[in-house]
Amino acid sequence: LEMGSNDTEIDRVDQAVVSGLDRLISGPGWFVPSDGDDGFDYANSTEEWDLQTAEVLEQGRVQTGLISNNQLDMNRVKALSNVTLSGFSQGLGLNDDLTAFLRISIHASQNESRVGLTLFEGGANLDNARMASTASSIVRMGTDLVTVTLEVHDAGRASENLLLTEVMVRPISGGPEWIEVYNDNAFATSLYGWSFNTSSGTTSNEVLLQEGVISGHSVAIFTGSLSSQEQGNASQIIDLGQYGLLGTGSMNLLDDGAGKIELRFTRPGQINAVTNSMVEWGGQTGLLMSLNQALVWEIGGANSPAVWTVQQDATPGDVSFEPSNAS
Repeated sequence: LEMGSNDTEIDRVDQAVVSGLDRLISGPGWFVPSDGDDGFDYANSTEEWDLQTAEVLEQGRVQTGLISNNQLDMNRVKALSNVTLSGFSQGLGLNDDLTAFLRISIHASQNESRVGLTLFEGGANLDNARMASTASSIVRMGTDLVTVTLEVHDAGRASENLLLTEVMVRPISGGPEWIEVYNDNAFATSLYGWSFNTSSGTTSNEVLLQEGVISGHSVAIFTGSLSSQEQGNASQIIDLGQYGLLGTGSMNLLDDGAGKIELRFTRPGQINAVTNSMVEWGGQTGLLMSLNQALVWEIGGANSPAVWTVQQDATPGDVSFEPSNAS
């Protein structure tokens, strides 16, 4: 006898979210590092996944357990920003066609001002999902009670949002040209599939990134010279001088007078890149720069020249706006 609706796909999502939440809040989790080839170094597995860098986590396999000493560990919550959404979803045991959204917030506290405070929020948007399921649990963190909510759905692991935020085209004193990129996501973003395209007049140059990762809500600087680049508050510096995209000293690879830089993403299985963020200067843009002035992105459309301004002092590694989304 069978009564009521029965959809095996929905049942599968329901089971996945319950199992995934259990993995999050039943223990400290684990990390298995890469063996440097295509396998894993199981002999050096550790529960201290939260002490690993984003680059190391990306190369290995991680299950992001959030519990230590029978309570929520804030260090582990913060370390979620070093895990990509793909790595997070895999660690929860989700199939490739499923992904996740995680929200962690204060449910109750002796300090009433902390109630409702969001400790973490990020993941894939479920707007286009056919199927979705949600599970929540309340755990203790010191004297606070914290709600951990996991959503699992089939909307896909869409491209994360990387933004061009500042560009140095005309450095002084032999300094490097550089591009600042902000990861506007709570989870880390793999650079695989992302590319830079620079153009001026009839010439253009493109570099497709094959490796690297940017931590969630952090800044990376792509530079023409690692040795002379000012880091500021950037989480990492990445060399594009070796690819002939950015110059340093007397090697001027970005056109001082007019040019364009596009940050593009190519989805897996596709060949056409989509422009995610762009900056253009010179010509009809009104953005004309003197030595050591920087192009700085203001809040607005990532592809509109109108939201870029010329700033007298460069601030590599520093962004002056709040995250615009939690994906």
